[in-house]
Amino acid sequence: MKGIILAGGYGTRLQPLTSAVNKQLLPVYNKPMIYYPLSMLMLAGIRDILVIGMPSELPRFENLLGDGSRWGLRFEYAPQEEPRGLADAFLIGRDFLAGGPACLILGDNIFFGRGLSTTLQDCARIDSGAVVFAYAVKDPRRYGVIEFDPSGRALSLEEKPEKPRSHYAVPGIYFYDSTVVSRAARLKPSARGELEITDLNASYLEDGSLRVEVLGRGVAWLDAGTHESLLSAANFVHAVEERQGMMISCPEEIAFRQGFIKAEHLARLLTEMSDNEYARYLRDVLEDS
Repeated sequence: MKGIILAGGYGTRLQPLTSAVNKQLLPVYNKPMIYYPLSMLMLAGIRDILVIGMPSELPRFENLLGDGSRWGLRFEYAPQEEPRGLADAFLIGRDFLAGGPACLILGDNIFFGRGLSTTLQDCARIDSGAVVFAYAVKDPRRYGVIEFDPSGRALSLEEKPEKPRSHYAVPGIYFYDSTVVSRAARLKPSARGELEITDLNASYLEDGSLRVEVLGRGVAWLDAGTHESLLSAANFVHAVEERQGMMISCPEEIAFRQGFIKAEHLARLLTEMSDNEYARYLRDVLEDS
């Protein structure tokens, strides 16, 4: 399975922070925002990744991430000329996916929780259909909403409904089989003029091939798309790391523990880093191994 990070858009809700810097390059405590969705793909075992962004921003992503080899990954980059909806990512990434399955994650979504790695790896092994997640939120009107029947079976999907049928939102990480590009190509633009990810998910629901995994109270999902949520995300990461002494979404550590790179490779990366808390943490990881 290959992965796509959708890091496009203008980030208008975060202006003036995003007047000169792409939203996904803003810091969330001690790491760029894009490190967090990247880490979820890595935890799922995905190593071929396409980063989609505005044409003017792609050089900045390339400068930060490179070709992926330092983490045992392979990156490609593709422009999205203007926001055309989340499902547009599969049309942009058609050649990259080459008829194979895909995981799409949004560049401003942060996940953390026990057992999350195992869940992601299981989802990445799907042979057919699609897997999305459901997460209980206070105000579901801001999200795609999924409705369940009394037995827990998914009944319907709605995009930002005025009167939500449940409190379960669909977070910004999605797993799809090899039919995803052809399905995305058949979508009609919504009233907003966008190819909606909810409509793509609904196509799987209609033919009975959509699997919904409910993320329980042990998993945190943060959407760092507003000033308040960006601050909350940074405070959350700081609190967890300070308390546990372990980093959230550190690509070097994940690459090492996943076996993407060896100890010698991580040691070489450390020689290129300044002597700061981030590097000292990685030295401890290497020594403890």
